[in-house]
Amino acid sequence: MAGVETTGNHAKALWPGVRAWFGAKYNKHPQEWSKIFDARNSEKNYEEDVEITGYGLAPVKTEAGSVAYDSMNQGATKRYTHVVYGLGFITSEEEFEDNLYKDKSFRRTEFLAFSIAQTEEIVAANVLNRAFNSSYTGADGKELLATDHPSLAGTWANELGTAADLSEASLEDLCTLIMEAKNSRGLNIALMPKRLIVPPALAFDAERILKSQLQSGSETNDINALRSMGLFSEGAVVNHYLTDSDAFFVKTNAPYGLTRFTRRAAAIQKDGDFDTGNMKCKSTIRFSVGWTDPRGLYGTPGA
Repeated sequence: MAGVETTGNHAKALWPGVRAWFGAKYNKHPQEWSKIFDARNSEKNYEEDVEITGYGLAPVKTEAGSVAYDSMNQGATKRYTHVVYGLGFITSEEEFEDNLYKDKSFRRTEFLAFSIAQTEEIVAANVLNRAFNSSYTGADGKELLATDHPSLAGTWANELGTAADLSEASLEDLCTLIMEAKNSRGLNIALMPKRLIVPPALAFDAERILKSQLQSGSETNDINALRSMGLFSEGAVVNHYLTDSDAFFVKTNAPYGLTRFTRRAAAIQKDGDFDTGNMKCKSTIRFSVGWTDPRGLYGTPGA
């Protein structure tokens, strides 16, 4: 049977004298996807978020004239279809029986749980890794980060018009773009930056930029406006699964931005095969990740 771990897979495990088994167990990062996505549960095959466009500005009503009437309309629809991810292993009855180290070092279920957790992180991070890729579009037909998202009031941007590396100035430009945000009818909304998301390569720059009392890397005596205005209430977070060392992102307070639905939490199941004596173990999880309102994230791919 394909994929069965037999005594030949771990020949050394049949003999005493092995001091340690290495290579499969390391310290792991704390959960990171939950610092980017809003976590929700689901009890359905899929979930849908539907945009409502709201009303426009009120025009002047002339004396004795009629009041103008407007109507709300249905806009873009985002569907979250839950996907099952699973992995398992099979061990022969003899391998399980003769392994001298199964209680000490062969904690296969721990390694399986680690693989499932890594899968969760990578699937979630890929939403950001593909944020500038037009092959991965949202409900409005555009990639997550773009300079030309459509709306009833015209196009709008959640990406810098000119790509820039992480700096105090480029972060201020993104914050300005966020604070100038409008809804689909062109009315001002109170959108604010909450959290800076960076890859490991930008971790130290992010720390200096957000926590310096004065302007970072400058000889002037100017204050750090980002800090003094309290624009990043949730600080900066490093995501170890981002693949672009230059790109950085800002999560905003948009109520329906980046979302992760859990349809079924990760679980481990074990069973045995009567005919072969093989032991089976599997872990599965069912979830979906994506974005509803692209106003939930702003960013730039770096210069």
